[in-house]
Amino acid sequence: MNILCVIDRLELKWFEFNELITNFWIIKSLLKRGHEVYITTIDNLSLYKNIAYCNCFRTYEKDENIFYDKSSKKIKINDFDMCLFRPDPPVDMDYINSTYIFDYVDESKTVLLNNPRAIRNFNEKLHATLFLDLMPENIVTSSRKDILDFLDENEKIIIKPLNQCFGGGVMYLQKGDKNTSVIINNMTKNSSTLVMVQKYIEKAKFGDIRVMTLGDEVFDYCVQKLPSNNDFKFNEHCDANIIKAELTEDEKAKFSKVAIKLNSMGLPLVGLDVIDGKIIEINVTSPCYFIHEVNRNFNIHSEDKLTDYILSRAKVTLSV
Repeated sequence: MNILCVIDRLELKWFEFNELITNFWIIKSLLKRGHEVYITTIDNLSLYKNIAYCNCFRTYEKDENIFYDKSSKKIKINDFDMCLFRPDPPVDMDYINSTYIFDYVDESKTVLLNNPRAIRNFNEKLHATLFLDLMPENIVTSSRKDILDFLDENEKIIIKPLNQCFGGGVMYLQKGDKNTSVIINNMTKNSSTLVMVQKYIEKAKFGDIRVMTLGDEVFDYCVQKLPSNNDFKFNEHCDANIIKAELTEDEKAKFSKVAIKLNSMGLPLVGLDVIDGKIIEINVTSPCYFIHEVNRNFNIHSEDKLTDYILSRAKVTLSV
């Protein structure tokens, strides 16, 4: 197959040898199976006479690492059998505009994972409320009064911007904190910007678990991301802060229902962030599968199962 992977601009800059990045493992696995893989970024997408194109770079594998040819080619996106759409947030207007390009891609010819239209319609913080029974108490608001009332009721809260990633801008606030007004005003831009506000979960001090989905299923393996740098949240991707984790059968059953719903929405590759059985957000833009850490902790090659699923989606869709 000919496969296009839309990656982040920073990821393109540091493309080679980056074993911490999920795309590294996916691309490497695809190349080892003999598929042609090209990479591009959102600023390399374009539209000519209602036809979607990209300036892209051919990748190749050598000595267990991946590289790319620095000379770009302009190719119709519909000339690819599959496109993996995986640029990182923030989901700003550049990001949103890039998803519109894929409205002009014929999906009977090119499989889109995750579907850019579905990503555009899904906010990773806000739409976690589709599974309200599996979330901590929360509100989405820009109102200073609403947040103060919620803080008064719950005593410890988390405030999150709606379009950042990797813990960016996430704040912890405790009742009585002298910086309360400053934090709320900064986060909401003086009550003009919506934020997610969640009740703080005490077990957050032990980190959160990344639950990964493949279509209708929950991935068999998961990791726990530990708070780092004396922070209340995970914010440094290194081996010391990521440890082996396991889900209970009850948790697998609950999160499988989430996977089924998300897959039906065009979001088969998803990462749930979970604390004490509660979903705190749902990663659909470029979910990290922590392949390096899963492989190290479980002594497996988890990229194989991920790649098997990706290829199976292409084969089923393109054979219809």
